[in-house]
Amino acid sequence: MRNLAILVFQTLDGVMQAPSLPEEDFSGGFSHGGWAKDYWDEVMEQVGREAMAEPYDLLLGRNTYNLFATSFSNAKPGNPAADKLNQAKKYVVTSGSDDLTWNNSFKLKGADAVVEITKIKKMNGPLLQVHGSWQLVQSLLKHNLVDELRLWTFPVVVGEGKRLFESGEISSKYKLINFAKCPSGAIMHFYKSLDGRAI
Repeated sequence: MRNLAILVFQTLDGVMQAPSLPEEDFSGGFSHGGWAKDYWDEVMEQVGREAMAEPYDLLLGRNTYNLFATSFSNAKPGNPAADKLNQAKKYVVTSGSDDLTWNNSFKLKGADAVVEITKIKKMNGPLLQVHGSWQLVQSLLKHNLVDELRLWTFPVVVGEGKRLFESGEISSKYKLINFAKCPSGAIMHFYKSLDGRAI
């Protein structure tokens, strides 16, 4: 049995859409992409130290997978962050029929994803980390498959966009297990589920 943690960058008003690049996600007419850029380097240093130093596998939606693959699959050896991402198993929830070309990638069909993810959680292995992947995160929360929330909240308000907690989530309780802040004002909170519902 292993835990599943979602890693989310969000604004003060809870928007997690397109933090890194202006062109990352225009869906819904979103025009504020790249809102985390002024804080990116120091937050990513903290992410590497606090969340990605230990072994992990990745569980990603297809759009996030494509973004990561473009950035890291051809990175030169010797980049510690890229090396870990390239070596990790990557489980990708997708309805597409095309092949996944990034090393150690495994396709999970969208219609059967919850069943497959439940099976993966029951396998021996390191922590499963979900980065971004808004639609996938909504499904994981709905089906009580999240053991940890690892949140970075940025001192930015954008007013619209995809939010971590959309309407209709099941009532949940969490315990704060880690906290830190960056000089620029971004804040890290790690929460552990107390509901005992995650499989």
